[in-house]
Amino acid sequence: MSASARQVVTRFAPSPTGYLHIGGGRTALFNWLYARGRGGKFLLRIEDTDRERSTPEATAAILKGLTWLGLDWDGDVVSQFDRKDRHADVAHQMLDRGTAYKCFSTQEEIAAFRAEAEARGSYALFQSPWRDADPASHPDAPYVIRMRAPRDGETVIEDQVQGRVVIQNSTLDDMICLRSDGTPTYMLAVVVDDHDMGVTHVIRGDDHLNNAARQTMVYQAMGWDIPVWAHIPLIHGPDGKKLSKRHGATGIDEYQAMGYPAAGMRNYLTRLGWAHGDAEIFTSAEAMQMFDLKGIGRAPARLDFKKLENTCGHHIAMAEDAALLHELQAYLVAAKRPELTQTQHDLLLKGMYCVKDRAKTFPELLEKAQFAMVSRPIVADEASAKALDSVSRGILKSLTPQLRNVSWTKEALEPILNHAAAENGIGFGKLAAPLRAALAGRSATPSVYDMMLVIGQDETIARLEDAAA
Repeated sequence: MSASARQVVTRFAPSPTGYLHIGGGRTALFNWLYARGRGGKFLLRIEDTDRERSTPEATAAILKGLTWLGLDWDGDVVSQFDRKDRHADVAHQMLDRGTAYKCFSTQEEIAAFRAEAEARGSYALFQSPWRDADPASHPDAPYVIRMRAPRDGETVIEDQVQGRVVIQNSTLDDMICLRSDGTPTYMLAVVVDDHDMGVTHVIRGDDHLNNAARQTMVYQAMGWDIPVWAHIPLIHGPDGKKLSKRHGATGIDEYQAMGYPAAGMRNYLTRLGWAHGDAEIFTSAEAMQMFDLKGIGRAPARLDFKKLENTCGHHIAMAEDAALLHELQAYLVAAKRPELTQTQHDLLLKGMYCVKDRAKTFPELLEKAQFAMVSRPIVADEASAKALDSVSRGILKSLTPQLRNVSWTKEALEPILNHAAAENGIGFGKLAAPLRAALAGRSATPSVYDMMLVIGQDETIARLEDAAA
């Protein structure tokens, strides 16, 4: 059965040698969207065969990053290292099928072969003298198992992103599948794992494109179905160069700590190198319906922090208040900032409607919600303190008695504040400045009415009295 006729199964297979970087996060996202949009499975495999560099901490960081992005996987996480016996078994099956052979060449012999080729001024692939040797001539010595790769012809990769890629078989050597100590190589392990996990579509970075030809040969050697290939371009920095630390955050967890909401991050990463008509802002459910491999471009995508912020701003504005507050609390933990008190939590939830519309990140949201975060006495910052001169304090002092016995609605408060402004011969804007300073200690805040309604009558009067004094 062809890969396209079966249930779609994709996988993300990171190496646990460091954090989950943004390119890996996008690769996982593309796999997740493709599978979820087709009723398929999205699997997770940790390629931990490099025992020296793989760490449990890196594995935990990868799982944490995927969880924050909202990418849920099906079944248990697979450890590639735990499957080493199965990989070795397949290498021996290839021996039995005649698609692989035992090679007894030593490192010294291989080095001598290459030195001789270099002396001739040519680069020659190592050709093992054991490829066609009679098994009766095999010595009692350590050996590796090598793929019996075709020497002529070509291997064709019909890639869903890169197009038709043709590799001349004469440029590929008989790769090692099993080392002399019995451990499998990465090239073999990947194919065995993908086959055993039922992976139908291999969606990964285009830095793996050269591996696809060799891996195709393993599939052919075992008579297995070859998956659909899709090699996606890497992400570059704003300057068009390969993404690195100099461009700022690279680990997915850093983006959480910087205050980007996960839904906005998913939306932005989906559009980073993929397009569907004019669609710019969309939910993950909408992305699942739209996402296909044909929409992925061949050129490297460029990270654009301004566009990321704008996308996140839309998602903050679209979010349900309670869900947004829940994610904000997770951000505070990630950023190692103080957690909310119960009073702050309740006021923020009550006032979310008036602070979320223009915030692009959680730090911006908290800045706009400062009036709900502070407790008396309010200390005005330098800019807003200028509005609290003696005249303004006098107006606030005369205003507070009028606010004691009034229905606490905008309709009831509006005429009182407008009358106070008119009585003192100023426009409402001139009155709003000292009110902002008194209520929030800032000059950039939500509307005066929104702040008064959120913090309530008693707190409003207490803050105005503090400022008037």
